[in-house]
Amino acid sequence: MIEVEVKARAPEDIVEKIAALGAKLLVVENHQDLYFNSPLRDFIVSDEALRIRIKEEGARLTYKGPKLDQTTKSRLERTVKIDDPLQMEQILLALGFMLSAQVRKRRTKYSYDGVILALDDVEGLGRFVEVEAEGEGDYEGQRQKVLSILSRLGLNESIRSSYLQLLEEKKKNDENGEKSQEL
Repeated sequence: MIEVEVKARAPEDIVEKIAALGAKLLVVENHQDLYFNSPLRDFIVSDEALRIRIKEEGARLTYKGPKLDQTTKSRLERTVKIDDPLQMEQILLALGFMLSAQVRKRRTKYSYDGVILALDDVEGLGRFVEVEAEGEGDYEGQRQKVLSILSRLGLNESIRSSYLQLLEEKKKNDENGEKSQEL
């Protein structure tokens, strides 16, 4: 399946903007995402991701391939349900995968015009909105649709970085800030 997705920082009035579209509230979830890096290749360099997502309804193991275009976060995604996330983590570690980061967020999901709008409060990063279309089909049509909905929300700049990448950038900036204060 190709996941067609765009993301932007959420302005203060994003809930009102989502409501004005006529989006329907689906669910509020808490996510704990465990990201792993491969012993065979660096997923940062190859633009891939391997993650265990733990939420109230259960856990999933997800592989995400490299991004497919320069304006969205669209990529091949493969996901399987797992019964025991701790054992899955232990299997990955035993195979040489390394736990590279954890991302925690509270996600409020809405449905609108065949897409999912996700309002994410990400620990350590702030608030974001994602617009996501899933499924096999007209990739370019779906890409245009999610970009159009993002624009209707008044958000014209898409962030292609993952939360994992944004947390890494923040960590580097914080470390550089501390080093410059020491000098």
